[in-house]
Amino acid sequence: MSFNPKVSIIIPVYNGSNYMKEAIDSSLAQTYQNSEVIVVNDGTTDNGRTDAIAKSYGDQIRYFLKTNGGVASALNYGIGRMEGEYFSWLSHDDVYYPHKLENQIRYLEDLNKTVILYSDYEYIDSKSKFLETNKIDHVSPDRFIYSILIGHPIHGCTALVPRQCFKDVGLFNEQLKTSQDYDLWFRMAKKYEFVHLQEVLIKSRIHTEQGTQAMISRVMAEANELYINCMNDLCQNNTQIVPGESNPVSIIKIGIHLRKKGFFRAADHAFALSAPKRKIWNVKHYALLLYDDFLRRKTKIGLSFSN
Repeated sequence: MSFNPKVSIIIPVYNGSNYMKEAIDSSLAQTYQNSEVIVVNDGTTDNGRTDAIAKSYGDQIRYFLKTNGGVASALNYGIGRMEGEYFSWLSHDDVYYPHKLENQIRYLEDLNKTVILYSDYEYIDSKSKFLETNKIDHVSPDRFIYSILIGHPIHGCTALVPRQCFKDVGLFNEQLKTSQDYDLWFRMAKKYEFVHLQEVLIKSRIHTEQGTQAMISRVMAEANELYINCMNDLCQNNTQIVPGESNPVSIIKIGIHLRKKGFFRAADHAFALSAPKRKIWNVKHYALLLYDDFLRRKTKIGLSFSN
């Protein structure tokens, strides 16, 4: 392989003694050799258990301890100290397949341009038992922004991101505790292509200790705000959302998807954005479009129509 850039695997961890060893081991077991593993301890409070596990690896990893600031803060801390040309995130409770980096670097070598890669993934439980595979819908790069606004699931740990992207659009937003990844993807997608590799490269763990499962209300609030801000940005800058389609049509479709997923505040905002001062978007056209979506998908969207 002539293309041999260094990849920095960054593992943010907070009270992660239950799972982090498996995560670190999967990073060190990568078939792609030109990589470094950076573990950032985000101020754990588990009586030194996380610290002891990290230190047991010696110089196999680069280990940093910082005050608690959240996942985005720990990731940014690692990015600021990475030596690689590419960034690869690994949550302390998730696991890479051995070929994760090698397959992605090989794809980049053939592609020969700056893009962000992401892939399919599978779910495992707290005992590392396989649960199911998530083969996400394949999306062309020119529809990526639209896809994330309708809830297209991008797992951050599948991504491989050129370091240059952070220089161009900034780091993770440390004010966000649950949506910092999608906020970054949106900013990056305005400048770079996101390319989907249709293969499973990581194992994503589901367990009762995950912070997001205990923060459902915050997850929904942050997601609603993120969707609203993204739609505002696209409309204010007249950014084409879907090639060959007017933005009001795209925004209404986004609103339909958001409503079906329970993001009612963002959905209502989408409908308000697309409502018109333009003559074509009168109430009849709006209702017909929603009703057509209802018939096509055979899905209730919580709206009623009258003649």
